[in-house]
Amino acid sequence: MRSYYLVSYDIADPARLRRIYKTMRDFGDGIQLSVFLCQLTDLDRATLERRLLEILNQRHDQVLFVKLGSVDGPPTAP
Repeated sequence: MRSYYLVSYDIADPARLRRIYKTMRDFGDGIQLSVFLCQLTDLDRATLERRLLEILNQRHDQVLFVKLGSVDGPPTAP
């Protein structure tokens, strides 16, 4: 089952930022600077997290996943 996620990131280094951006394009659609809307299965999310962790500096960078709900239609505001 796929779920919608908002993924937002704050990356301190421009080189890491470019790598994160390129990785995120493989998983979702950019909707604002450093914010992507993704439709992910549990396996997709785990794969994305692993790929991001390979790039991130955990002391200086941040990534936030917000689950919006299942993909039954477009996400709606509560």
